[in-house]
Amino acid sequence: MNFTVYRKELVLMQCHILEIAFPFNGETNFLYPVVLQNEQHVLLVDCGYAGFLPLLEKALSNHQLSVHQLTGMIITHHDIDHMGAAAELKKNHPALQIYSSAIEAPFISGKQKSLRLIQAEQMLDSIPEEYKTGALQFIELLKGMQTLPVDHFLAFNREVDWLRGIEVIHTPGHMPGHISIYIRQSKTLIAADAVVIENGILEIANPQFTLDLDDALRSVEKLKQLEIDQLICYHGGLMQKDIPGQLEQLLMRYKQVSTKPA
Repeated sequence: MNFTVYRKELVLMQCHILEIAFPFNGETNFLYPVVLQNEQHVLLVDCGYAGFLPLLEKALSNHQLSVHQLTGMIITHHDIDHMGAAAELKKNHPALQIYSSAIEAPFISGKQKSLRLIQAEQMLDSIPEEYKTGALQFIELLKGMQTLPVDHFLAFNREVDWLRGIEVIHTPGHMPGHISIYIRQSKTLIAADAVVIENGILEIANPQFTLDLDDALRSVEKLKQLEIDQLICYHGGLMQKDIPGQLEQLLMRYKQVSTKPA
């Protein structure tokens, strides 16, 4: 699905929702990267796992786009499913510009150790024995993730000066420098992992592995202040119905859990 943002009959930005299907644990799973396109820029928001370039090219072709048209990529945070294919993409297209928040940049570039890897290693001893093989495999996968330099930092909570109508929203919790992207004219939010869609409702992305759940819930509160008609989740795709109500229900579920007697 595509959205086009207009101002005074001038097309400013198109928003293409990609769908990438891939096998995972014997089932078909889906990721939903987004492409932002105007007359000067074709920007991919997140890119999937390592080895996903053929899948990405196929998803782009469904929107009459190609990897060769990409001018840049925004990495919302340094989880492996969001940046795993980034180094390969940059290697094949060296002119591609890489954007992220300043907080996430050291992890994307490999100057600092992945916070997800640190978390996985710290949790290993507490994991039941029957899950340790999978946990060790995940740790090795994280260790093998290719990093790459970030060319440009995106400032928080302000319009991007070279992308009119696009605002970068700091939504920490899942990761400390996690960002979401808001297109004000069409009231469209690209949430990344600030929220996900599960069984038709909004949820926190993997709350048991969210680095700071309190921050994640505060980020949901922040999103609730925006006018959102279209919500695009990296896990779950597009939601267009009663988004303010869905965000409020998510917060209420966690509030009820936190107020239950021990």
